[in-house]
Amino acid sequence: MKKTSLFLVGIVCAFASFAQSKPHFGLKGGLNIGTMKFSNVSKNNMDPRFGFHLGGTAHIHITDAVAIQPELLYSTEGAKQKVGRGEEVTWKTDYINVPIMLQYMFDNGFRLEAGPQFGLMVSGKSKDQDGIEANESDFFKSANVSLGFGLSYLSYSGVGVSGRYNAGLSNVLEDGYGTGKNNTFQVSLFYMLDKNHKRKSR
Repeated sequence: MKKTSLFLVGIVCAFASFAQSKPHFGLKGGLNIGTMKFSNVSKNNMDPRFGFHLGGTAHIHITDAVAIQPELLYSTEGAKQKVGRGEEVTWKTDYINVPIMLQYMFDNGFRLEAGPQFGLMVSGKSKDQDGIEANESDFFKSANVSLGFGLSYLSYSGVGVSGRYNAGLSNVLEDGYGTGKNNTFQVSLFYMLDKNHKRKSR
């Protein structure tokens, strides 16, 4: 994970060296709709888990129309699995995620974005229909890699909304448990803190 952190810092620094301006910071949070795909479980037995994400973002202009946006988010993900007649287990996988989005900015405030996301698991649990939780950290790998793509809109007031889908690329299960991938759709509300940046970021 140390190598991954250094790699992320290197990417951000490389883009920042070509930036037209200093980073502009903001706050971000919203709804997660998480799903998981297990190799040994039918997709018909999997339902979404609703969670949240919360954290901060930095917006760095590379050109007038292109920017890089690294973020640091706490994200509750996972899914619900039907394991028997009327029985269900909720897989609760919570991460600290670092998305690095490359954005194309239109003049009307809309932005298209895509880029990698690197996650570090902070909690892996299961919960049955009776609300009993069990620690499942040994079942999951500590790191997760996803590819995110989405659309956002920033108003002149500094308030914005966004939708993003993170498609899991790496296997989140430890060896011997098959394969599993996290996929999460996010709806976010964000606010840019720099008053002078609001019109410039359109």
